[in-house]
Amino acid sequence: MLVLDSSRTDTVLARRAVVRFLRSRCPWADAKDVLLVVSELLGNAVRHTEGGWLLRMTCPQESLVVEVYASSSSRPVRRCGDPENGGGFGWGIVEEVTSSVTIRSHTVGKSVQAVWDPAHTRAA
Repeated sequence: MLVLDSSRTDTVLARRAVVRFLRSRCPWADAKDVLLVVSELLGNAVRHTEGGWLLRMTCPQESLVVEVYASSSSRPVRRCGDPENGGGFGWGIVEEVTSSVTIRSHTVGKSVQAVWDPAHTRAA
């Protein structure tokens, strides 16, 4: 299990830790897809919340689970991307490259859980 939080690291170091975790625990996972999703979820947590974030990764029984906790209770919304001004593409990409995505509300904030199964990954 990998657990990181914004009080002890930043998003750049978190992405490096994700790569190390994938190499050692989930070598079948497509690191580019996982990093894209982690970057999107952490970026949204930084951009859209006032509190910190917590990243948790596990690789139980032939799947990969990434969870990001943030203080905002606002749910992600799929939007049409805006190529001229940027933005609006991320949530659609998250949904496309994962096997499943679940949003859970908590007393404070929410968590977004992204799951990959070996059959869904492009590296399989």
